[in-house]
Amino acid sequence: MTRTRIAVLASGSGSNLQAILDHLAARSQARHGDVVLVASNRPDAGALTRADRAGITRVVLQSPHAPNGVDLAAALAEHRAELVALAGYMRLVPPDVTAAYRGRMLNVHPALLPDFGGPGMYGPRVHRAVLEAGAALSGPSVHFVDEVYDHGALIAQWPVPVLPLDDEHALAARVLRAEHLLYPRVVDAVASGEIRLGDDGRVVRARFPHARLSVMDPSLSDASLAAELDLQLNRPS
Repeated sequence: MTRTRIAVLASGSGSNLQAILDHLAARSQARHGDVVLVASNRPDAGALTRADRAGITRVVLQSPHAPNGVDLAAALAEHRAELVALAGYMRLVPPDVTAAYRGRMLNVHPALLPDFGGPGMYGPRVHRAVLEAGAALSGPSVHFVDEVYDHGALIAQWPVPVLPLDDEHALAARVLRAEHLLYPRVVDAVASGEIRLGDDGRVVRARFPHARLSVMDPSLSDASLAAELDLQLNRPS
């Protein structure tokens, strides 16, 4: 089976990158993609260290942090990337790249879009805004990428409860736990063709029949959450 060539873009520690690598490794021969490139706009990003440890090609992209870095479009072309996963990537992808990868570029955002998204809404700011708004739920949203921040067609959301004693750090940790389970499964499903973006801009689904999943129970173990998530993702529509 020919596997989809995946590039991951990350600006930070790379925990979602690691979750993708671990999920694909666990699926072994059943996986539908391989990460062939990790790219970052920050030369000190932990994601690059994770790529080194995994034996994956890594590049530093041109940015104010790395004026001598490589061009994103050129890097994707050189490594024949077929699917691009943004994993905590803190720069707007150039419009020519998003156009070239229409339906083949994904992002995960740490809130339930369209709320708490857009320019400037990243990291602790998102969770602070959720708490200040008094929202009862937050959670990751996975969507196709277009030319606007946090705007592309929605694939899946996994609500997590906002608890009475939460601060932004506690909420961030709970949402990140959900991201680490949800995002790799979406990446693999898009790599397989089970999820795709139709010509009309709508998501075509052979899996993930419902974009909004049931609320996560944070008291469950990761293994139990993964099993429950897999049941939801494969449930008939």
